[in-house]
Amino acid sequence: MADAFARFRESLPDERRVLLDRFQRKDLAIKVIGVGSVGTFCAVVLMMADVDDPLFLQVKEAGTSVLEPYAGKSIYANHGQRVVVGLRLMQSASDLFLGWTEGREGRHFYVRQLHDMKIKLLVELFTLSVMVQYAEYCGWALARAHARAGQPSLIAGYLGKGDNAGVVPTFLGAAGFAFVLMIIVRVVPDSRRDLHRGVVTRALLAVREATFGRASDAV
Repeated sequence: MADAFARFRESLPDERRVLLDRFQRKDLAIKVIGVGSVGTFCAVVLMMADVDDPLFLQVKEAGTSVLEPYAGKSIYANHGQRVVVGLRLMQSASDLFLGWTEGREGRHFYVRQLHDMKIKLLVELFTLSVMVQYAEYCGWALARAHARAGQPSLIAGYLGKGDNAGVVPTFLGAAGFAFVLMIIVRVVPDSRRDLHRGVVTRALLAVREATFGRASDAV
């Protein structure tokens, strides 16, 4: 474990290493993980700077990207590094101790702080106006990530300045678009299904506007 932890430390920026060095490793426990991570290794490391100053780090195994057969092999030898670089690229503020390492048996891992909390919005209680606002927020967040990770001016040029939002799912990807649609379908009663088209259009236009706005700022 000492070698793996040393490699994780090296993946952090210098100022984060100084902070990490204030803590000492005390224990490690295997963590029960969700369905999406079945078959992978996950653990929690307990570190202490003082008797009342703990730090919990979560270690998760990173496998080969599912896009690799189609997009080619990753430029990163460590799959944990691939995950970390992607997160840092898309997120406006990543975890303070987000890093990667490699185990003794050649397994790849990424590390971050363990935040033992989950928040679930009660979308089934949303009114239509609140649902539209929520979809717009999701669109802004998703568009910002795409603008950070891609080429904002190229995206904006492709989308254009018209109101045709049909091309937006191309940039969102199937998962993100399906997420917005799933929430809308859940919250709008059967008697109001005729409003679906308007809600979806407004959500997609919000995504297009957010993406185009980011591109204008960049240019």
